[in-house]
Amino acid sequence: MNGRNFSTGIPAMDFLVTFLQGRVQRARSGELDRGASAVEWVIISAVVVAIVGVVAAIINAALETGANNVKDCIAGATQSSTCKK
Repeated sequence: MNGRNFSTGIPAMDFLVTFLQGRVQRARSGELDRGASAVEWVIISAVVVAIVGVVAAIINAALETGANNVKDCIAGATQSSTCKK
């Protein structure tokens, strides 16, 4: 049972052995690093979501300030004057 030279003479058994040897080689080759790659993508996505949240909070605060300024201007306006800020 030494690598590729293994043969039982039974085609189904030979296929099974070859298939399992291929799976073992893939496991040993480092192809299992796909899980680490998925974790990296999760971390990158979390950072992007956090940045978007911070930017959204900044924009929301700016819009609230502007809306309050407009509200105060409308509340203080008279027929003879306009809001000058």
